[in-house]
Amino acid sequence: MSNRTVKKAPVVRLPPKSNFEVLLARGSQVAAIFMGLVALVFALQAGEYILAPVATGIVIGLMLGPVANRIEWYGVSPGLSAFVVFLLFIVIVGLFALAVATPLSLWAARIPQIWNGLQSQLAQFREPLDSIRAARDEIRNITGGKGLTVSVDDGSPVESVATLAPALIAQILIFLASLYFFVATRHQTRIAILKLCFTRRLRWRVAHIFRDVEALVSRYLLSVTIINVVEGAAVGAGLYLVGVPSAALWGALAIVSNFIIFLGPLLMTIVLLVVGLTEFDTIGGALIPPLIYQGINLLESQFVTPMVIGKAMTLNPFLVVLALIFWIWLWGALGGFIAIPALLVVYAVIRNIFPATDWPELTKNARR
Repeated sequence: MSNRTVKKAPVVRLPPKSNFEVLLARGSQVAAIFMGLVALVFALQAGEYILAPVATGIVIGLMLGPVANRIEWYGVSPGLSAFVVFLLFIVIVGLFALAVATPLSLWAARIPQIWNGLQSQLAQFREPLDSIRAARDEIRNITGGKGLTVSVDDGSPVESVATLAPALIAQILIFLASLYFFVATRHQTRIAILKLCFTRRLRWRVAHIFRDVEALVSRYLLSVTIINVVEGAAVGAGLYLVGVPSAALWGALAIVSNFIIFLGPLLMTIVLLVVGLTEFDTIGGALIPPLIYQGINLLESQFVTPMVIGKAMTLNPFLVVLALIFWIWLWGALGGFIAIPALLVVYAVIRNIFPATDWPELTKNARR
């Protein structure tokens, strides 16, 4: 054996980074993340035609996942359970559309009459409006501004329908296909993604993300759907008792509009105010339909929803408003529908990425 000693390589110690170098390194990381988020937003906006119906199908699929799980508990295959859930969803939506179509078409035919009635009801506000109009003209004369020029396209309504109908049908088909195949392959998709995780810790976190997302979104949407149906029935009954025509139609619209929190009730209040101005001769009578709706909606939002969903499921109102603004700007009405589920998904992901943080009790309820 040789007694020669092995010389170790000298340790090179780099001088510590200055505060400016650390700031530059952190700044480059933040800039890269910001540019990635901006690119993601533009990609979502550019792919709205396909991504919006796909995302809506996934959200509805997350809501119907527990129903499919219950069916599979009896030994039914995932493909067959997905078909049963898919068919049940189509039947419910079809019955809802048939119930709404007839009264909605009748009210659409009355639009000219409604407009004339609104003009007569608002005649008492003519003097204040004339004063505002005179002030506007005076300001225009002082500033030398010119009138607003409005250009109208030559395309007829028939041409517009012929252009929009194929795109709408294609988006509906994309939504239906996304809904069915997401529910049918949800287990395979989860297993495939977990196999891509190379470490046990990462696999554990991803599995918890799947669990929390399914629990939070499905619980939220199923609970909100039941609450909205009950609220719509109460609104329809209340409007029927005061003599508002097509009360069932307004109850059905209340169900749909309440899925878009804040904005949906506001639009529904405006619609009922127009209905009240059309059907009643006095301003006091015209306020009855929106007041009935607002009273029921206030009862639901302040008492029923916190009791059913739980205070722990109540999200930060500021984050909810930001999510609504962002998704409505991005995808319109569909964006307003998926805003809260998307916020819950982000919450579940962030919570499992930073598990040491003291998070609210939202996820504890989701695990029950």
